[in-house]
Amino acid sequence: MVAIHLQRRHFWEVAIQGAYFMDLLEYQVKEWFGNIGIPVLPSQRIDHPTDLKRLKIRYPIVLKSQVHAGERAKAGGVRFVETTIDAIAAAQNIFNLPILGELPEVLLAESKYDADQEYYLAVVLDTALCRPVLLGGKDANIDWELAAEKIQHVVVEQEFSPYYARSLALKMGLQGAMMQSISTVMEKMYQLFVEKDLDLVEINPLGVSPSGSLMALNGNIRVNERAIARHPDMAAIAEKIVTRHPRNQTNGHLRDWDGIEMYGKIGILGNGTGSVMATLDLVANAGGKPGVCLNLRHAFSTDTPATTFGDRLAKSLKILAADKSIQVILINLLGSIPQPIELAEIIAMSCQYDSSELKPQLLHSNGSKIRRENNFPRLVVRLGGSDLNTARKYLATLKTLSNAPIVVENLDEAVAEAVNLAKSAYRK
Repeated sequence: MVAIHLQRRHFWEVAIQGAYFMDLLEYQVKEWFGNIGIPVLPSQRIDHPTDLKRLKIRYPIVLKSQVHAGERAKAGGVRFVETTIDAIAAAQNIFNLPILGELPEVLLAESKYDADQEYYLAVVLDTALCRPVLLGGKDANIDWELAAEKIQHVVVEQEFSPYYARSLALKMGLQGAMMQSISTVMEKMYQLFVEKDLDLVEINPLGVSPSGSLMALNGNIRVNERAIARHPDMAAIAEKIVTRHPRNQTNGHLRDWDGIEMYGKIGILGNGTGSVMATLDLVANAGGKPGVCLNLRHAFSTDTPATTFGDRLAKSLKILAADKSIQVILINLLGSIPQPIELAEIIAMSCQYDSSELKPQLLHSNGSKIRRENNFPRLVVRLGGSDLNTARKYLATLKTLSNAPIVVENLDEAVAEAVNLAKSAYRK
């Protein structure tokens, strides 16, 4: 069984432990596609609405917000326009439209394309098999709950040849000219996958015109950060991301979906992708506004030596505390955690810090604490599982602290506490 799993905001992803990622924006993906020979529509990068006065492609066009978040169309980040005046007005709106907290710095203007049929294609790295896997489906609008039934796959077990691409096309039920056309696109995708040391190359959808010509209408490319140093063009892209978005130096935005940068009041820490995603969803469903979310399972992209779970917890707490939009930090830890007493001590120490200085509270000569407002966000800690009993008991002894963490075992209760604290605007 191919060890490929589904996550919400990207379609097919691979379980790569301890790796970091960088997702390209669509206009960058289309550039790479065009350079490798994958058919793409005439397009133009738009840095400012006035750039549309010098548009080189014909109307009607589609304007697309260039953000990493999915569901751009539903959020209003994709607009079809037929005149320059309408295009400028639409671009002004899109540039000022945050999608999951992210504002676009660039738009993509692209020729309109009417597809008669749409397919899904991808090449992913499966680390359980240590092999690339080709994926294909005859419907791009897939119900991802049933994706395993509709997506065909072929494992590249030996040196790649066109045989693998044709095998996938046959599994998809294609014949004749369409089988050959799809196979050719898949071969180009695999070439790009290998040349750039990628973890994912995805076309969704691959449009087919009434005449049978193919067009990559949208796509996703995921770069393994360990490959960036071997490719100067990738290094330049990564440098721009870090320069423009300093918070992206966390393990969130170079971008493994083990973290996400949002701008709400509740920061989230978890010990697994599922833990982080479930907590984010529950907070949003409870009426809260999730902020930066980090997965403690993996190291930060800036960590060169090996780090422990405690190291990552301490660093994550400092990152969230330094973000003035965060009023509450919700920690959701489930299952077995290395050195649970150490993590409890780190949480206890953070309650005694002022986030503006990240220094311990000062003491009088007699040992008593100097009274001052503690500006560290309130902590709500959910510790689930018997392995964390010792940490839970330790944190229970901190009730006398004015900024003591709220410790619970039930996730729903923890979410409710965090949302209530954030709504009360504890941290002015």
